[in-house]
Amino acid sequence: MKNNDVLAVILGGGKGSRLFPLTKYRAKPAVPFGGKFRIIDVPISNCLNSGFDKIFVLTQFNTESLHRHIYSTYRLGRFCEGFVDILAAQQTLENMDWYQGTADAVRQNLSYIKETNAKYTIILSGDHLYRMNYNEFLNTHIQSNADISISVKPVARKEASEFGILQIDELNQVKNFMEKPSGALLESIKSPGLPPETPFLASMGIYIFTTQTLINILNENTSADFGKHIIPESIGKLRIITHQFQGYWRDIGTIAAFFHANLELTSLKPPFTLYDTKFPIYTRARSLSGSRIDNCHMKHTLLADGCFIEKSTIKNAVIGIRTLISQNTEIENCVIMGADYYDSNIVKNTLSVGIGENCIIRNAIIDKNARIGNNVKIMNVNKKNNFDGTLFYIRDGIVVIPKNTIIQDDTVI
Repeated sequence: MKNNDVLAVILGGGKGSRLFPLTKYRAKPAVPFGGKFRIIDVPISNCLNSGFDKIFVLTQFNTESLHRHIYSTYRLGRFCEGFVDILAAQQTLENMDWYQGTADAVRQNLSYIKETNAKYTIILSGDHLYRMNYNEFLNTHIQSNADISISVKPVARKEASEFGILQIDELNQVKNFMEKPSGALLESIKSPGLPPETPFLASMGIYIFTTQTLINILNENTSADFGKHIIPESIGKLRIITHQFQGYWRDIGTIAAFFHANLELTSLKPPFTLYDTKFPIYTRARSLSGSRIDNCHMKHTLLADGCFIEKSTIKNAVIGIRTLISQNTEIENCVIMGADYYDSNIVKNTLSVGIGENCIIRNAIIDKNARIGNNVKIMNVNKKNNFDGTLFYIRDGIVVIPKNTIIQDDTVI
């Protein structure tokens, strides 16, 4: 059921430096995920499944692939009043600057927000993995007569220092907020009524504003960011409440978090499933045939469409669309993103898109359209934790081969 009273605003993020080099040529929400999806598909799908079909996506950096994906995927139809529109950073007579933060990005687009006449505005991040019915969140906001509502997740002490932590009173009103507290500060910001194993409330970076309140705040307060500035400065002035979320939620804005969240999908009972028919994750519809597998051994593998794999061993891996893997190759603990196209005319003495023969690849992310020759070993042989090279990068011990990279025969990484 559609909810015409709600406008969703999805923040496309900044430079995405924590996900570099996957963001070298694309915006963070456009990074491929789960074999055939992109990260932006998660918040958009949550919106559509919740009946929120008025959606703005705010973008700024490396936007081409993100724009192309959104426009080729989310066409809601001429008989639908809903939309998924992109609002890219632009110079205007009133403002000549780029987006300076989450709040500033929304502020620069207030004229479009006003035009929708939505009573409520939900602000979402473009780099989180979760499945949420936003109507439950909205009901909490309405029933509490709140000006601002914040979705929170109870977390343990060891996780709390990684998040912004909110403290509420017995009436569920926010009375304190600290960004990544630790030590004595962390102990002072526990909330009542939470179990001892998860005594802290972490902000998920998801907000619902009564739209007129949002407009008033952003006109009066010139601060750049919601989490760092707007929310803390509004405590005690406005009615701010929380909505507790108990389901799976991951911030996949770092290489390590992104890598492990992908590999979790390969389990028989993944903590986040892509097979929920009542609350699906949507993506671009492609006319690809099924994958062709010849004499392979696969274990805990998520395999996308249009792949050609022969006589290889694959364990604990996500294999993206149009992946070509030649014989006698071993892949373990890897995210292979696949390709945007098949090579139709191979130039003499050049490698084709895909992975060659007799390769060993472990603990790696291979971005799209990579050309990996024969007898290549990608194993982080020097056991480095972080490294920047010309053909590869290492983050948290994970080797990342950037998009369009060519790795010649017999290379050892």
